[in-house]
Amino acid sequence: MTAPVIYWTRRDFRLSDNPALVAACKAGAPVIPVFICDEVVEAHGAAPKWRLGLGAETFAARLAEAGSRLIFRRGKALDVLRALIAETGATAVHWTRLYDPDSRKRDEAVKSSLKADGIEAVSHAGHVVHEPWTVETGTGGFYKVFTPFWKAVRGRDVAPALSAPDIPAPKVWPASDAIADWRLGAAMDRGAAVVLPHCHVGEEAARGRLASFIAHKVEHYADARNMLAEDGTSGLSENLTYGEISARACWHAGWRAMEDGKRGAETFLKELIWRDFAYHLIHHTPHITTRNWREEWQAFDWNTDRRRREVTAWMQGRTGIEAVDAAMREMYVTGRMHNRARMLVASYLTKHLLTHWKIGMDWFEDCLIDWDPASNAMGWQWSAGSGPDATPYFRVFNPDTQAEKFDPEGQYRRRWVAELSDRPPETALSYFEAIPRRWGMAPGDDYPEEPVVSVSEGRKRALDAYENRGF
Repeated sequence: MTAPVIYWTRRDFRLSDNPALVAACKAGAPVIPVFICDEVVEAHGAAPKWRLGLGAETFAARLAEAGSRLIFRRGKALDVLRALIAETGATAVHWTRLYDPDSRKRDEAVKSSLKADGIEAVSHAGHVVHEPWTVETGTGGFYKVFTPFWKAVRGRDVAPALSAPDIPAPKVWPASDAIADWRLGAAMDRGAAVVLPHCHVGEEAARGRLASFIAHKVEHYADARNMLAEDGTSGLSENLTYGEISARACWHAGWRAMEDGKRGAETFLKELIWRDFAYHLIHHTPHITTRNWREEWQAFDWNTDRRRREVTAWMQGRTGIEAVDAAMREMYVTGRMHNRARMLVASYLTKHLLTHWKIGMDWFEDCLIDWDPASNAMGWQWSAGSGPDATPYFRVFNPDTQAEKFDPEGQYRRRWVAELSDRPPETALSYFEAIPRRWGMAPGDDYPEEPVVSVSEGRKRALDAYENRGF
């Protein structure tokens, strides 16, 4: 009998363009796909853990349609894999590489230990367009600024996407946990029911999203993506983070659109490479997730007390700054937030409220269904001014003027802040169903008469703080 091969899926819930799965199937041996609720998964915030579970369940159904199965196991990754190897006689394990510090630590330990056991352990590309170490400066270093990074990869050949393989099944399947028993959505509480209708889960949904975007939206993407009330983006961040579509497939679709003369296509391609750039940085400078990327910021006197009144107001969408509050409420209802709005809420927290970016980064990790460890860390440090290719520290976004420019009729703000309308829409009312009961908030509450920190006061405080630190 041919010994089986284990395919360990983590954030690559797709059959098409999946190099690790293709490699596992290549020898023709039986393939046993497994998803492990391991030490990295257990550490996820509420929304990402819940959404990861939805992705795994949907991928299990897709595998079943292809004549295979997804085995669910819980425990430390190395222990689970060793147990499966002992049960099945498997001689090889394949998986898709991840680049954040926690995943790398786990994967390096798994690979070295399995190899010491005499097991073939192979990691594969597939999570980004370009592997982080394959893009180098002229002197052999890594890029710290996006524009030259983009210029370095724009003209590169990108291998074509791979077709979905035939997956040989074993005659006898190992036992599997029931994923429902894991209760991955427990921390979401009642918020799960509110967010679920806004999720687009699985490979089929992701491919449909991409096709619709290319057909109907990419032409005007460069401008429409900034308008808060418009549905002008691809929405693919949710699917890319769980690997329900490959970055490479998105690249090829965008490139064809650019060749067809669709004006916004190159901007879309740049956004895909911005994601690559985030992974380039997290690979080369993993401290970006835990401390200020720029050394000169280490002495900056951030507020680190998340219990402060103004930080609580920020979390609850009750700052009195309409655009900021709308964005936070959008996140609680949909699990996502408009990208320009993310910049506004991050700037307000880190600059107007002088609060450490890590408080915001960790809060987003708990609340976003499209949470991505690299993009989240880089985005927060970019907004705070402490990171690579950052917005200049002295640039303090004015959320009111931003709202006037990108939500001129106030549609976005009324859509999400119930207190701004006599007859609030369902989107705004859903916020009160999604948030924790302990917040004690209801649609009849009055909106704050004054901001917790006004736009002008916050700007002055920030600039004074920077000047006193010698920036």
